[in-house]
Amino acid sequence: MNETRQLRVAVLSGGRSSEREVSLLSGRCVLEALAQPSTTRPVVGLDVRIETSGEWSLPGRAPSAALDVLTALTRPGEVDIVFLALHGGEGEDGTLQGLLASHGLRHTGSGVASSALCMDKHALRLVAQEAGLAIPPGFSVSRQVWGEARAAVLDRAAGLGSGGWFVKPRSGGSSVATSAVPQAEGLPVAIELTLATGEEALVEAWVHGVEVSCGVLGDHDGELVSLMPIEIQPTAGSFFDYEQKYDSEHGARECCPPPSLDEAARCAVRELSERAHRLGGCHGYSRVDFICPA
Repeated sequence: MNETRQLRVAVLSGGRSSEREVSLLSGRCVLEALAQPSTTRPVVGLDVRIETSGEWSLPGRAPSAALDVLTALTRPGEVDIVFLALHGGEGEDGTLQGLLASHGLRHTGSGVASSALCMDKHALRLVAQEAGLAIPPGFSVSRQVWGEARAAVLDRAAGLGSGGWFVKPRSGGSSVATSAVPQAEGLPVAIELTLATGEEALVEAWVHGVEVSCGVLGDHDGELVSLMPIEIQPTAGSFFDYEQKYDSEHGARECCPPPSLDEAARCAVRELSERAHRLGGCHGYSRVDFICPA
């Protein structure tokens, strides 16, 4: 690659998942960052969006079939890499990663297998448990099972403990259709809310403690760099739900370094983050979330 010419980055955002608006915001932020003067080589960002119709759009052009846009992007000198700013759904589950790879387009983030695994909370739980990582007790329930054996599902949830539960989509992100359930009578409504998204519901025991998030850079089979963990502090009476994540004025505080963790705990989180990154076969970067028990 000619290191003196412009680096052309297609920033792909939008999509058809419930996290579309968050993705569009991410895409705008990435494009703004790419527009800043570079100290190494000039960078040009290209705004590429997936519409709710499934069509793709390029600046100044009407939306068209994905294949047409992909063909345009593969022309020599058009794009060096695709920056994936998609959230949820086919943008994170390996579908889009496979589509880009099949057209010879390099992209940021992990590949097909890793993306599929890490987007599936239930599957990743099983992998992590097998490797000896501490995972909250929980299980996944489909709409069919819920419809046929509701009492058995609630009994199974009760067996996880009496400290409350979290119910979330098996593969969704941004805490969409996620509920904190302190009392058993709230479980049916929470499960129905998640199942209404079309996904299975993951029911987990509520682990009370400090929520932290840790970024990791590098490839799963190479040297890794774990970043300083960030402590998440939702406003009183809330958890880190969609509003807390994206309301810049009234949402959660994000503190780095994490004030509630001592140096030993911070090191433990970073070490576990690197283990999780390797287990997931992640490429480039990942983020690992924890509840550090109080």
